[in-house]
Amino acid sequence: MNNWVLLGIAIVAEVIATSALKASEGFTRLAPSVIVILGYGAAFYLLSLALRSIPVGIAYAIWAGLGIVLMAAVGWLAFGQKLDAWGMVGMALIVSGVFVLNALSRAGAH
Repeated sequence: MNNWVLLGIAIVAEVIATSALKASEGFTRLAPSVIVILGYGAAFYLLSLALRSIPVGIAYAIWAGLGIVLMAAVGWLAFGQKLDAWGMVGMALIVSGVFVLNALSRAGAH
């Protein structure tokens, strides 16, 4: 499987695990707690596979940037959290940074 696809699935698994972490209420609820453990396990395993060909700095920048944006979206949709205009600007800058790393920078070239 393409290592970029593995990275994408790892990010989704991390977002699911983090969402379940909120729902676990400090690991006092069993089902969300199990999802946290399985989600983070899958996320880090898939990230380790992706790192076979993606430079660690690039992979982690994408992991962190997209994870932040996706978690903000989950927070808004699932938990009723709000972002103001400056929050939206910050998210746009994060997405722009990930785009620049992938489309314009030579840092990811092997």
